[in-house]
Amino acid sequence: MKKSVIKEKIAQSIMAIAIVAVLILVVSIIWTIFSRGFSCITWEMVTSLPGGGFYIGKEGGFLNAIVGSLYIVLASTAIGLLISIPIVFYLNVFLKETSKFAYIARLAFDVLFGIPSIVYGAFAFTLMIYLGLKTSLLGGIIVTTLLIIPIFIRSMDEVAKTFPKDLLEASFSLGATRLETLGIVVRQIAPGIATATLLSVGRAIGDAAGVMFTAGFSDSIPTSFTQQAATLPLSIFFQLSAPQIEVQNRAYAAALVLTIIVLVISLLGRFITNHFSKNRLK
Repeated sequence: MKKSVIKEKIAQSIMAIAIVAVLILVVSIIWTIFSRGFSCITWEMVTSLPGGGFYIGKEGGFLNAIVGSLYIVLASTAIGLLISIPIVFYLNVFLKETSKFAYIARLAFDVLFGIPSIVYGAFAFTLMIYLGLKTSLLGGIIVTTLLIIPIFIRSMDEVAKTFPKDLLEASFSLGATRLETLGIVVRQIAPGIATATLLSVGRAIGDAAGVMFTAGFSDSIPTSFTQQAATLPLSIFFQLSAPQIEVQNRAYAAALVLTIIVLVISLLGRFITNHFSKNRLK
């Protein structure tokens, strides 16, 4: 047998082992969460606020954490998209591929992409102190938006780089403005936008370190941006830190709800990506 064939077989074996290892890890995590979460989750936990003594095993639920997470994620995702799409459009339409400014901007976003969320939380907390803001829903939205903007920009930028430049020239030659051309670009990179949104939401809804500094925690549902807001990751953290087994099991129930939300978002993201991919111009 030739050396090239042997090398190919070894490479295939390593890849197969890696895939199996990852699948085992994913299945183990999901199995642990679902097996422990299903055994203790009740309808009351999902639909009610924490009652007196909830964190020592008494009545109530974590509806406040579910709603708080959704508030922060939906608001930060909307703001992140509004900020990121024009930036991606500017980098790929207004600037040339050889532009030094575009290179530096992409490098900066790469660095921001890799910064841990706790650093964003510390920065946002410092900024809030300087501005005289207290921990609140608004603070959680701000830090989460800062966290996901680099994900949005770099994910969409990689797709936008594949955008056919001839289509831009054709649009301009027909008298279209840059704003009208933006609509064409957005339509073509829609699958990339859906993927970026999926990645951003997954990271935003699972972040605990950043919102711990900025959003605070509350047993009630916030009715204004200035009130503190609970999130599922923080609820899980606080309950797992409790010594009571019953309270720890409730943490797995909250983790189950969080996992289901992420799975639903993932499936929805896949559907949207496939839908837009079919309608792209070839």
